[in-house]
Amino acid sequence: MRIALCGGTGDIGEGLALRWAHDTDHEILIGSRDPEKARAKAEEYETELDERGIDRTVKGFENGMAADRADVVVLAVPPYHVRDTVEGFADRLDADTVLVSPAVGMQRDDAGLHYHRPSEGSVTAVAAATAPEDVSVVGAFHNLSAGRLADLDAELDQDTLLVGNDEDAVDVVRLLTEEIEGLRPLYVGPIDNAPEVESLTPLLINLATYNDDLHDAGVQFE
Repeated sequence: MRIALCGGTGDIGEGLALRWAHDTDHEILIGSRDPEKARAKAEEYETELDERGIDRTVKGFENGMAADRADVVVLAVPPYHVRDTVEGFADRLDADTVLVSPAVGMQRDDAGLHYHRPSEGSVTAVAAATAPEDVSVVGAFHNLSAGRLADLDAELDQDTLLVGNDEDAVDVVRLLTEEIEGLRPLYVGPIDNAPEVESLTPLLINLATYNDDLHDAGVQFE
């Protein structure tokens, strides 16, 4: 399977790219608005994997070219770029493409971070509203620590919550998640439930901010 991480040069994109390249045999494509930046980052990821004895090819492209080549497209971009990113390559997506949204809208004040709910209800809903009608959208990976994810020496032992209206698409993302060692996917219903999932992220960041021993806080349900 080909996985494109559009915005794969950023924190969450780096973590997912490295974990999938390390733990699976899927083809990893790094996307960026700047193709040269994407290629440079792809080389960095290859180098890190090679230092661990893993011979993998990671390719870098402009976002639209990466999405055009992929079975699963992860929108590893800031929340305010989700709409324009999807609009930029919407014509390259088809009914067989699964679009994954991990972005969360947040605002900061003196106390910390707070969930910023867009008019659509969630960032996942923004992605779904912007994508072509026949493209399935799944919300996932919202509540993971990007730093911990990108540290291949760190054990994850965390849950990630999935939301989506298409059960087949959710199953694709569930399987991809299970292939990352230490991650457990838990389905929590349709995209209408995304606000509750996304709002956990600022809570976890605030928890990490005010507690030194919880720097890479995540969630695990029992």
